[in-house]
Amino acid sequence: MTGLATLPRVSLVAAPTPLQPASRLSAVIGTQVWFKRDDLTGFGLGGNKVRVLEYLLGDALGQGCDCLVTGAGPQSNWAMLAALAARRCGLDPYLEFYGSPAEAVGNLLLVELAGAQIHYTGELDRASVDDAMVKRAAELSAAGRRPYLVPRGGATPLGAAGYVAASLELADQLSLLGVRPRQLWLATGSCGTQAGLLAGGQAVSADYDVVGVSVSRPVEECVARIVTLRDGVSALLGLPVGAGADVTVLGGYLGPGYGQPSPQGEEAARLVARTEGVFLDPVFGAKAMACLLDAAAAGRLAGPVVFLVSGGAPTLFAGPRGSM
Repeated sequence: MTGLATLPRVSLVAAPTPLQPASRLSAVIGTQVWFKRDDLTGFGLGGNKVRVLEYLLGDALGQGCDCLVTGAGPQSNWAMLAALAARRCGLDPYLEFYGSPAEAVGNLLLVELAGAQIHYTGELDRASVDDAMVKRAAELSAAGRRPYLVPRGGATPLGAAGYVAASLELADQLSLLGVRPRQLWLATGSCGTQAGLLAGGQAVSADYDVVGVSVSRPVEECVARIVTLRDGVSALLGLPVGAGADVTVLGGYLGPGYGQPSPQGEEAARLVARTEGVFLDPVFGAKAMACLLDAAAAGRLAGPVVFLVSGGAPTLFAGPRGSM
C-alpha cells in the first residue's frame, strides 16, 4: 500500500507473527478458531502495541525528538513497551502514571529496568495523566529537550497504521492457508487496534467482520473513538474515509472494572492455557475470550473466526491489583 510505505517507521516487529489453528479449543466450543499471535511480536515480551510503536517512533525520530512522553497506569503494557521502544531508538522515556507508587512487579518492574523516568499523579482517575503528560512535555521543552508526546495507548491515526499493516500481513496468511474467517475478534481498550484493523480490512477487501470486546470504557464511547481513529488513519493513508463495515463493539465483560481480572475472564484464560498452551492476559485478552466463548455456547458464533492474541503477559505476574 503506497500510503503505508511512505510513513517513517522503525523495525520492531518480528513479522509475520504466527497464525495458528486452535484445534483443541475449537473442538471444545464447536467452532473453528485461529489465533493471530501478536503476543509474539518479538520485542520485549511481545504485544500488539509493538506494531503501533513502529510508526510512532519512526515519526519521533523523523522530527528529531530526543525523548518520549506518555502515560497510563503502573501495570500498563503500553507504557512498558513504549519505554523499551524509546530506549531502543535512543530516546529517554518519561511516563506519567495515575495513582501512587506501587510494588515493582509485572510491567512496573520492567519499566524500572528500562530506566524510565516515572511520575505519579496521586489521583485514581486514569484521565489525570493527560494533563500531566502535557505539563511534562512543556517542562522538557523549556529545558531544551525535544519531547515526543503520545496519548494513552498510542491511540492516534498514525499509531493505528500499525494494524493497517497487520491487516495486509493477515490477508497474505489467510490466502496461503485457504482460510476465510467470518469474524476477527479482539479486546478493545484504547481503540486504535480495532480502528487500524477496520481500515486495513477495507484496504484488503476483507469479508470478515471485526468484533471488539470492550475492556475499558462504555461501548458508545468505544464506537465513537474507533470511528474517529479509523477515519483518521484512512485519510492519512489515502483510503476512502467513512467507508467500510460498521463498527461492532460488545459490552458486558468488563467485570469488576478496568484493569481488574474478572471471574469469566479467568475461566476463559484457564481453558485456553489447558487446550492450546497459550496465555491470555487477565484484563484484556481473557475478557474478550470470555465473550467469544459465550457467543459460541449460545450458538451465535459461526466459524471460522480469528482471535487476536494481543499479549500482556507481564500482567500475569502483577497480582490482583489493576492500575493498567
